[in-house]
Amino acid sequence: MADPAIRRVAHLIRSSGHVVALTGAGVSTPSGIPDFRSPSSGLWTKVDPMVVASIWGFHSSPEVFYRWFMPVARQIRAAKPNPAHYALAQMERLGHLHTLLTQNIDALHQQAGSRQVVELHGHLRSATCLECRFSVATEEVWPIAERGQVPRCPRCGGLLKPDVTLFGEPLDYESLRVAQEEALRCDLMLAIGSSLEVEPAADLPFLARRRGAAIVLINRQPTEADAIAEVVVRGDVASVLPQIVSLL
Repeated sequence: MADPAIRRVAHLIRSSGHVVALTGAGVSTPSGIPDFRSPSSGLWTKVDPMVVASIWGFHSSPEVFYRWFMPVARQIRAAKPNPAHYALAQMERLGHLHTLLTQNIDALHQQAGSRQVVELHGHLRSATCLECRFSVATEEVWPIAERGQVPRCPRCGGLLKPDVTLFGEPLDYESLRVAQEEALRCDLMLAIGSSLEVEPAADLPFLARRRGAAIVLINRQPTEADAIAEVVVRGDVASVLPQIVSLL
């Protein structure tokens, strides 16, 4: 027999007409990708993000960024989707999930079969020159960075930065626009595996709630949005989400 909270979430999904999911790092930790903010194991407990992962730090010391980032990038590139990713893809195929908004840069949702994915914080498929905006596939960047060198633009020699959002950078305008529109249109938002501490993505559940949508929180740790949630489920998303889908 499923947990009452899980049954309640399944009921809300079945009875809603426009369901949107917002996913964070907690969806990918079961795939072996470390998150950033967990009190005991988050990446930011080991380094200062303003030094290694800000746009200012990248401009001043790109070698520091690449030295920190390459081990993370290797983990991401080696990772495979877990049951949480597959459950969300199945929800979409069943017609129960309209759009998936993700703060993750690993593309595991797409690998699992999700099609309507909005990548709020970018991705690792390409890198862009900060001078001339020329774009290259990251397959050309990784070998250079693995040798301990700073990848540079083949056209102008400028710094090449992976197309992920660093601290101090705005989110991609089109991705944020679509995400905000989906928050305003949905009647149910599932916030899954996100600490909801990074703006503006963290505001999306509040935006949806202000327009009357129900909010479901599925996360191991408490979040600022728990108080506005219709249901809060504490647990491993790789276990919880398949249980929800089995009830749909």
